[in-house]
Amino acid sequence: MSATPPSTALPGQTGPLRHLSIVRALMLRELITRYGREGLGFLWVIGEPLVFCLGVVLMWNLIRPEYEHGIRLGPMVMTGYMALLLLRHQISFSLSALQANTGLLHHRAIAVLHIYAARNALEFLGTTAAFMVVYLLLGFLGEVSPPHDWGLVLGGWLLLALIGLGLALIFSALAQRFAFMERIVPLLTYALIPMSGAFFMASWVPPAWREAYLLIPLPHAVEMIRAGVFGPFVETHYDGLYALGWGLGLTLLGLLLIAGARDRIEAE
Repeated sequence: MSATPPSTALPGQTGPLRHLSIVRALMLRELITRYGREGLGFLWVIGEPLVFCLGVVLMWNLIRPEYEHGIRLGPMVMTGYMALLLLRHQISFSLSALQANTGLLHHRAIAVLHIYAARNALEFLGTTAAFMVVYLLLGFLGEVSPPHDWGLVLGGWLLLALIGLGLALIFSALAQRFAFMERIVPLLTYALIPMSGAFFMASWVPPAWREAYLLIPLPHAVEMIRAGVFGPFVETHYDGLYALGWGLGLTLLGLLLIAGARDRIEAE
């Protein structure tokens, strides 16, 4: 396939519209590269996380009781696993983003950040759509009720994506500088399982350890999503501003580390 992306910006476009056009074109190119031009390949961007999530929910329903600590297991696992999937996809697909698209950097209109923005936007949209489909299916099966607070669900999901973007940029920048990071980062992503609280609630953590555990920003976003799903009758612990501060800080650090990536690649 040609390294030239579909038409990027329309003549006369400047500023934000120009950047949005470039990112959109790169997203379309990424879809075609991964899934092909024909058939149902495009649907796999939703189908892949959907299949994994439904498989995990089914497995947990088979081996665990329907309720744990007074909380229904299905929606608890669904919210946690989809959050974990979003983070891991953002990181893993960003890790090799520049190496897979080196040829595109010969086009001066395309910046390094366009490539990262396209990949992260694609993962965010695909996983979000899968989350919605899983939610509808579990609702149809009577496993979950409509969200109590859509604002909390959306706010937590966006905070999670922001933190994931920051981590993705940081790990990608480190992988550009140190070759061994490409092997270590996939292992580090397994640490996200306990750190994110994907399969347990913060209220289940012993009080003596809970304050230290909540110094990690990820559980705040996940707990916020669950607060929106379950409502006030389930104990949750989160601080949206704390998670937002971490997300902005991680993203800023990632942007600083990514700066100059084009020059390093062109010098190789």
